[in-house]
Amino acid sequence: MSQATALAMTEREFLCELRHVDKEFPQGKGAPLRVLQDISLAIRPDEVVALLGPSGCGKSTILRILAGLTAPTRGEVLYHAAPLAGLNPGLGFVFQSFALYPWMTVSQNVEAVLRAKGLSREEASSRASGAIRTVGLAGFEEAYPRELSGGMKQRVGMARAFSLDPEMLFMDEPFSQVDALTAESLRAEVLDIWAAKDKNPSSIVMVSHDIKEVVYMADRIVVLDANPGRVRTVVENALPRPRDYRSPELLQLVDRLHDIITGMEMPDVPAGRAPSAAFEPIPQVGAGEILGLLEYLDARGGQEDVFRITSDTDREFGKLIAVVNAAEVLDLVDTPKRMVVLSPEGAQLVKASPEDRKALWREHILRLRLFQVVMDALARSEEHRVDRDFVLELIAVHMPNEDYERTFETILDWSRFADLWTYDEESETIALRHGS
Repeated sequence: MSQATALAMTEREFLCELRHVDKEFPQGKGAPLRVLQDISLAIRPDEVVALLGPSGCGKSTILRILAGLTAPTRGEVLYHAAPLAGLNPGLGFVFQSFALYPWMTVSQNVEAVLRAKGLSREEASSRASGAIRTVGLAGFEEAYPRELSGGMKQRVGMARAFSLDPEMLFMDEPFSQVDALTAESLRAEVLDIWAAKDKNPSSIVMVSHDIKEVVYMADRIVVLDANPGRVRTVVENALPRPRDYRSPELLQLVDRLHDIITGMEMPDVPAGRAPSAAFEPIPQVGAGEILGLLEYLDARGGQEDVFRITSDTDREFGKLIAVVNAAEVLDLVDTPKRMVVLSPEGAQLVKASPEDRKALWREHILRLRLFQVVMDALARSEEHRVDRDFVLELIAVHMPNEDYERTFETILDWSRFADLWTYDEESETIALRHGS
């Protein structure tokens, strides 16, 4: 058999596939926001694939493109080796939010998707009943969503997906809205249903920010970079099932993924100051979140392991990394290995009086090029005002991979804490505070 023939046979075995996919979103007058770059990913039969990465890396966008809910800007989307036209017919989708109709019973919520697919009332009722039993909700068919716990609501969402007899089950952070014990139970139940090879789903594709969750569930873990989203590495998980959250082998793989993501998001090299003409990235977190991190570190002797901080503060890992990166951009922390360490300037700020804190904060944000350019424009303006659109265009031109609206809100938040600028919603203008 030739190599080309073998490759063609392999491709026919893929359930769905992305080839060199880019995704961009328009940003008004500015350059489009690229959220995905050159994504190639194939889903094979009989596997669980997890997409893992920081907030904003495009995990959910990849899922939506595979589902046919969003079209790529460039690249190909294939279903059984043929171009996907419209919605992917082979999947069921479980969303992060429960997305239930509050005026419908459990049975009616499940039947609604089946009726939308054109099934008769009798067949829809039969399928819905079977799916409700499968997810452990027998006896709750006539209950309304307001009468259900969070875990039970998510089971209804799962029943809706399973009732379609999907070849693939797509799950977008499906357990993030329920408590830890319920999430653990739901993960095990989903895997039990998937493991019954005499019926669908054949494969599961899930988005998660929880490293332990993906190691417990997935056969392949696709680790993504952000800004724009792209595949950093794919980690094969050959641990035998059923898996134990406490086993040394599982914890070792968790630790390996921690190191991969920490190396991506907190590289162990001095960040250095950007060239004078460059605009530093501005992580989209609030000033209060950065100060909270500094106070946490100060209370623990000035340093702590990033994963211990995640656990102690009950923060989503990607969000915490964004806070750490923002503090590092401002020279308030250093990040050797997996540690987050208060810099001398960070220690000075956290111990300062409220008024001195504002002054020090102002000094730090004015080291950033975007703030410098806006301040220069304010100084040259007769009224010491600039339009919102002027700042948005600066961000779009000099920071094309950033969400310019959210970056604008971030710099306003940072400037408010510094008593640097005011923003008038009616005229949409930024002005210098008196004395700035």
